[in-house]
Parts: sequence; structure tokens; C-alpha cells
Amino acid sequence: MRKLIVSMNISLDGYVSGPDCELNWHFKSWTREMGDALCSELEKADTILLGRITYGAMAKYWPSKIANASCSGEDFAFASMMNNYTKIVFSKTISSAEWNNSKLVKGNLQDEIVVLKNMPGKNIIVYGSGRLVAALTESGMIDEYHLWLHPVILGNGKPLFHPDSYWKQKWLYLKLVNSKTFPSGVIMLHYETIKIKENEKVESKNM
Repeated sequence: MRKLIVSMNISLDGYVSGPDCELNWHFKSWTREMGDALCSELEKADTILLGRITYGAMAKYWPSKIANASCSGEDFAFASMMNNYTKIVFSKTISSAEWNNSKLVKGNLQDEIVVLKNMPGKNIIVYGSGRLVAALTESGMIDEYHLWLHPVILGNGKPLFHPDSYWKQKWLYLKLVNSKTFPSGVIMLHYETIKIKENEKVESKNM
């Protein structure tokens, strides 16, 4: 079965963007070495899941990026994959998805993920798309989290894990399987989710 992986930039205080969806805070510590690692991560996938807002931004950026004569080798490789991979956008408000190899899904999220996971192919990866990630986390469908932890404290913004809005399950257990520290101070944390039965949660809580 294919793995569903979330790859996300995150601040030290747990935010994935500023209060107005600002993302410029992670540009300061982004390096070519990180770009190479991101490219290697994407090479292991062939399908990208996106929410409406992230899809709209990427659909404007990546097609023009690959046509830019100043595009570096690693950027070109990443842009090529972004443009050519299958992209699934989950939205009930847009009417079409025009970016190359895009599919618009308006139906049940979990049903679609089950179908995708059982199809032959490489990993399925999610970039950005905070609301989509929240729904996938709540459903227990995510197999791995690749968190790019940046040395910055935002103080306010949109959290990766919102304690009030999304959680039906109280705890999410993760196993750290790999980590890499980059010279800029960013740490890439590779976690696998651990499936815990409800009675095991209760016993642990009562200890």
C-alpha cells in the first residue's frame, strides 16, 4: 500500500504560516542543500495532494518557474516533477483544476484517500494545505510527517495541529525514524505515525 506523507515547514512554536498566511519567514533559512533533500523526497512520490489555496498558489508559480532561464538545476528538477506529477486538489468551491495532470475532487476525503493508497505507484505527498492536513490527521490517514523545523518563533499564526478545531482523537503518537540538521539551523524531522488502540490510550492516561 502506498504511503501518505505530509511535508511541512514549521516554526519552533508550531506554526506553518503567519496569521495572514505569510510564508516569507522560512526563506531566510532555506538553502540549496535543503532544496536537494526536498527534491529527493519528491522523487519517492508520484502524486501530490493539495487544498484549494495552496493549489491556486502553486498552479501560478511552478509552470512559469520551469520556463525561467535562470532556474537552477535542482529547482528545474523539482519544478518538472511538480508540473508532471498527478495532482489531486480537494475543494468544494472551485469548478475546475487547469494545472497539468490535475484532478478536482469534491467527494468524501477518506474514500478518495483509500482508493489512492490502494492504487499502484509511489508515495502520495501533501504540501502546505493546512485545512487538508488537519482533516487527514483527524481521520488517521497520514502515515508519515516530514517536518522542516525552522529556527524562528512567529508568536502567532496558523498552527499545524490546532487543539480546538480538528481533534476527535486526543493523542497522536509518532516515532522519530530519521532527522537531519542543516547548516542554516533547520532540522528535518521524519516521523512515522503509530497506531494505538483506544484502550491503550486510556491505560496510558491513567498511569
